[in-house]
Amino acid sequence: MADAHASTGKYYVPHESRWPIIASASFFTLLLGAVCLLNDWTPAWAMLPGFALVVFMFIGWFGTVIGENQQGLYGLDVDRSFRMGMMWFIFSEVMFFAAFFGALFYARVLSVPWLGGEGTKVMGNELLHPLFENAWPTNGPAALGPRPDGTFEVIPAFGLPALNTLILLTSGVTVTIAHHALRAGNRAVLNIFLFLTFALGFLFVALQAHEYGEAYEKLGLTLSTGIYGSTFFMLTGFHGFHVTIGAIMLVCIWLRTLNGHFTPQRHFVFEAVAWYWHFVDVVWLGLFVFVYWI
Repeated sequence: MADAHASTGKYYVPHESRWPIIASASFFTLLLGAVCLLNDWTPAWAMLPGFALVVFMFIGWFGTVIGENQQGLYGLDVDRSFRMGMMWFIFSEVMFFAAFFGALFYARVLSVPWLGGEGTKVMGNELLHPLFENAWPTNGPAALGPRPDGTFEVIPAFGLPALNTLILLTSGVTVTIAHHALRAGNRAVLNIFLFLTFALGFLFVALQAHEYGEAYEKLGLTLSTGIYGSTFFMLTGFHGFHVTIGAIMLVCIWLRTLNGHFTPQRHFVFEAVAWYWHFVDVVWLGLFVFVYWI
């Protein structure tokens, strides 16, 4: 039956599944815990049941899909549907980061100069904040840094951020080598370079966590340090979250390659994760240039 679906080109329609309702309950529990935490109703551990349910749901649902794939239930039409779905997902991620980059550019190119006196004088600095200076990074109009004098320092681009850029770009090379090895049927090279890819990804996240600690403890740069602190941590934080998710997906793919999954002709899941990984590489280049460097 499984081979019949794949060979005849019939589109596989999944059977009834309990995973969608489990997913709904899991995310509701997680968000309920987040609401309680943000309102100081409960301690942070209140989110743990939601996290546990989400992890359980992903493992179970992905396990079901992997099992169906290994049975040969997915034909070429299903493969094309997966590709289209991944393309639209990455497009949605592009628009997600475009919104935050847009906020950064709006604040830096338009709002800060207006408050500093450039452009129209109708609602400019003379009326709102006459002492405001047009400078980036800005800490105004009021000094919002956690230090006694309200100041903060920025993280230099050619230090840890430059090292992280090298690490992430190198991981883009290793995942490409792994992909070519898979297409060539070289499982040994595939397993080695796929391992190096997610290892570099987790190293990137660890160094970014260290960078955050330095920013909070020594530089006075926090999420509440004006528009600069807000945009900095929102952009880099969400990117770090995406790198973490991508590294976890790479681990899952690596475990599957160790078990002999995928063939040189049929390995879209590997390609989908590689697409995602290259996407986070490109986003980081934008962050390095526009957040750290310029």
